[in-house]
Amino acid sequence: MSIITEFHTPEPPRPDNPVLKEIEKRTQTKLSITWVSPNNWDAKQSVTLASGDIPDLMKVSDVSNPLMQQMVRQGVFWDLTPFLQDYPHLMEYPKSVWESTKIDGKNYIIPSVRPFEGASFLAVRKDWLDKLHLQIPTTTEEMYKVWKAFANEDPDGNGKKDTYGFNMRDWSPILDNIFNQNNGKWKLRDGKLVDIVTEPGTRDMLVFLNRAYREGLIPRDFPIMKTSQAEDLATQSKAGFTTDTVLGLWRQIDLPMSTNPEADFLPLTSLNGVVMQSPGFLGAYLIPKKVPKEKVRKILSLMDYGASEEGASLAINGIRDVHYKEVDGYKIATKQADLDSISVSSFGKIFERFDKYLWAYAPGMPRNIYERNKKIIDERSKVSVDDPSIGLISNTAIQVGSEYNKRIDDMKTKVVIGKESIQAWDVFVDQLKMDAQYQKIAAEMNEAYRQKMNK
Repeated sequence: MSIITEFHTPEPPRPDNPVLKEIEKRTQTKLSITWVSPNNWDAKQSVTLASGDIPDLMKVSDVSNPLMQQMVRQGVFWDLTPFLQDYPHLMEYPKSVWESTKIDGKNYIIPSVRPFEGASFLAVRKDWLDKLHLQIPTTTEEMYKVWKAFANEDPDGNGKKDTYGFNMRDWSPILDNIFNQNNGKWKLRDGKLVDIVTEPGTRDMLVFLNRAYREGLIPRDFPIMKTSQAEDLATQSKAGFTTDTVLGLWRQIDLPMSTNPEADFLPLTSLNGVVMQSPGFLGAYLIPKKVPKEKVRKILSLMDYGASEEGASLAINGIRDVHYKEVDGYKIATKQADLDSISVSSFGKIFERFDKYLWAYAPGMPRNIYERNKKIIDERSKVSVDDPSIGLISNTAIQVGSEYNKRIDDMKTKVVIGKESIQAWDVFVDQLKMDAQYQKIAAEMNEAYRQKMNK
């Protein structure tokens, strides 16, 4: 079976990886996996879909991907609805996840299942806070004061002014939502979906970041930085705030801990009283129609094994006494786990079991951090906001949404760096409000929401 997916470990697993060989042995398969760096992932998906040369199992990062949606409707991918009931572990995924990933009422997609809590959010260098006698911020204004201290008060103690408040990793979607106290592009108000691009919160966020940019609290070259380069600022102790899943932060603090055992990225529970809830999946897998029916069943058997307790543990923890030791019921990763890239962020991107605390643990993490992360996840569940637009489709957005999104993102960046004024943003928003095609997207999303509520 050929598979294409992403990886978020320092290096992808090699073809001779022992866990890969063990998975093949237990599932009686031969797997050829193309691992794609997060820096190239969006582009690689587009190229692969457009080429028509699609592997037996392909991951897409966004179930609203216009090209993928179009190809589904053209019959390029298998409708898996008639098959799924035969795979009990896949059927253990939450019902809401299967429902929200349907296309035209059918399951073409195997969701890349993830917890509802613990998704990517802001985190702070707790050891820097302690050194500068600062409190954990709970509002954006408190966070700004911390950014300023991190940039100006030498939190790393090297005698230089060479640190930033925030590395700007995935800045727009997360800060948009914090300032709008929302989750996603669409905010529910009085029973209707409102586009947050036109909301005052987004404007406030741009003013906030422009001020941070002018005061040197964020990197001047953030518009051209890749995800990995923004992450490097965190891993090299040059930024006191970053973003990631609760477990992903462990990867970002690994290098700082090698020289400073006290180094610690603390995931914030919430900011401005809000944290975003995951839809329960992060991307999805599809099987092209060129794959024979019997092979479809074999692929589903493989994914069902990955959704079992045994398969998921093998994928994310590796082989007992090789990649981890078990002490009092807690798995302690060995150095070999790092060498073999064993992680939720590698094989765990393919072989997935629904686990409330999946994002609480990473290989090598000490038990006290794991228990702290579980408490943060429990606290987030009390205030987290779901995305009301999950599973809703606008055909106009499929056709032209990406063009509008690019224009919006470009304008946001220009305002942050001062190339355009905030008044220019106001004019831009007014133009969007008058743009018939853009407003048609809102109308279609609201109609889809109405139909969903009336089911």
